[in-house]
Amino acid sequence: MSQKNEIKRVLVTGGAGYVGAVLVPKLLDQGYAVRVIDLMWFGEDVLPTHERLDVMKADVRDANAVAKAVADCDAVIHLACISNDPSFELDPTLGRSINLDAFEPLVVAARDAGVSRFIYASSSSVYGISDQPNVTEDHALNPLTDYSQFKADCEQILARYQADDFTTFTLRPATVCGVSPRQRLDLTVNILTHHALQRGKITVFGGTQKRPNIHIADVTDLYVQLLREPAERIAGRVFNAGYHNHTVSEIANIVRQVVARDVEIVTTPTDDNRSYHICSDRIARELGFVPQHSIEDAVRDLMQAFENNQITNAETDPRYYNIKVMQNYLTQETAA
Repeated sequence: MSQKNEIKRVLVTGGAGYVGAVLVPKLLDQGYAVRVIDLMWFGEDVLPTHERLDVMKADVRDANAVAKAVADCDAVIHLACISNDPSFELDPTLGRSINLDAFEPLVVAARDAGVSRFIYASSSSVYGISDQPNVTEDHALNPLTDYSQFKADCEQILARYQADDFTTFTLRPATVCGVSPRQRLDLTVNILTHHALQRGKITVFGGTQKRPNIHIADVTDLYVQLLREPAERIAGRVFNAGYHNHTVSEIANIVRQVVARDVEIVTTPTDDNRSYHICSDRIARELGFVPQHSIEDAVRDLMQAFENNQITNAETDPRYYNIKVMQNYLTQETAA
């Protein structure tokens, strides 16, 4: 088996999620054929209808579905996961089954199907708490939760499968912010902007924790770029990807300045002490990737989405909040 020279068909796991719903149209625009495998917990109307898009409503834990999903694909971008700590903690067994147990079978299925490139969306949360001024990719991992521990575990699993004909790559993105067809309002910048616009009041939990962010337009552009990179530049590599590092209090003040309204900021204690200042110099130096969109841009995009009624019933619609969707899913499973 030899390394394929050109990637034509891409499988995006979790492709109907927050990041996937922005990434998939970009891949189509760039001429790729795209297959999505997703349980569609957040709705089936977030992806476009397109002749080069094949959407499978299926589970990454289902070996037969995975075998069909990876068939004839040249690359996999693995986004699917239970994607924040509160949602994960609702049902740790379910979280483990999706985030960890399903991972190695997916990697093996992809390799055995002749996929030549496997891109894994890890998380900068694997660093946990660090007082280092800049956390590089060589920093020791200190995952504080099962969610981040399993992200770290999957990184190690994937590294074992790197081969000349199977290029593996791990990205550790910062917290994503901005507007998506599958909108989330449970991410730092998005939460604070929503509350500033809808409530006129931002509650900051703690405030001194440093939380790196990256605009959804930038991280999705990066995934497209990673499909084009020569294998030798990314094979077996791990890169951070973030924009400016700010404390939560600084983000709240940025939101208030952009919103340009009389917004009250209230600070309250928290037991969530995750704090780290990730350094993204390596990906800039080696791959030329430098984010082009700021936190301010994300806030302005969110403001526009609210004004255009692209985001409606933000206080009550559960689809904007992963934990609420998870609660509904678990309730239905219990009833069944």
